[in-house]
Amino acid sequence: MARGSTRPTSRDVAQAAGVSQAAVSLVLGDKWRGRVSETTAERVREAARELGYRPNLAARNLRLGRTRTVLLVVPALTTEFFAGVYTGAARVAAEHGFGVVLYPSPEGVGPARDPFASAQAALDGVLASSMAADALTAIRGDQLPLVMLDSDPSGSLGAATVNLDIGDGVRQVADHLLGLGHRRFLHLAADIPSWTFEVRARELAARVGAVTGTSLRTAPAPISIDGALAAAEAALSAPGPRPTAVVCDDDKLAAGVYKALRRLGLRVPDDVSVTGLDDLALATALDPELTTVRLDAELFGERGMRALLAVLEGRTPDGGDIPVELVVRASTAPPNAS
Repeated sequence: MARGSTRPTSRDVAQAAGVSQAAVSLVLGDKWRGRVSETTAERVREAARELGYRPNLAARNLRLGRTRTVLLVVPALTTEFFAGVYTGAARVAAEHGFGVVLYPSPEGVGPARDPFASAQAALDGVLASSMAADALTAIRGDQLPLVMLDSDPSGSLGAATVNLDIGDGVRQVADHLLGLGHRRFLHLAADIPSWTFEVRARELAARVGAVTGTSLRTAPAPISIDGALAAAEAALSAPGPRPTAVVCDDDKLAAGVYKALRRLGLRVPDDVSVTGLDDLALATALDPELTTVRLDAELFGERGMRALLAVLEGRTPDGGDIPVELVVRASTAPPNAS
């Protein structure tokens, strides 16, 4: 179709694909499974792409009585992780004709003002991180179809829960450090009351505690480089044998630990090994590069959105936690003999 011509219609797509308009509606509305073949569906999608056809969502939404909009509630956007979650969620949503409104909860946790005059009237569903769960009541998001991310499956507010396998990530970190010979550990723990951080503390204590001759101290810290610097400096200067490994709940905390160790005249990893969790861009900007757990934020967002779409369609979402991977870099080594 030439540029400047009238906007292509579903009839044009049907004609190009050699199918009925009804088949076009089924395929582009993602309701074709069991009604038309995979080959036909792909032919329709290809014809729509070539013609530059876009469904008239406004007209369709009036018929359906839905806005085809979902809300993604996350902590304040202080790391690129939640940007990745949004990217993955928005990509899947767009494939199904949905839009995503990103709503960061003020200060990361706690109540939030209703971003809409009536969230229930303006939204079809909500995706929410456990760290922003308190915001749900204020925006009445807990009264909408809801999928929780990074949340306790046994006590979830939502119709479904999607999690990364954080517990396994922490076990991988502990096993790596124990395998290097570390026995004195400091856990620099995020001071946010959230299920995901409770899992990290519990799994680390269990894994380290299962090995005789180990010790584990915990120092809470806000998720900021300055906060981590202060907490780590105090903990590493405390009386008693110094920890040989610091396990951080977040890569940003690890950056603060690096600064604290430098102030104390200690080197990474010669004197103290350090690990993070997230594998942010920061992890390879640090020197030495940080051993950390890679979390696939975009896949996390994708899986969350697929689960919400399943809930909206009355289907049971796919289960199973998303695997995570320990990435070993230069910030960990066997402890000093001293």
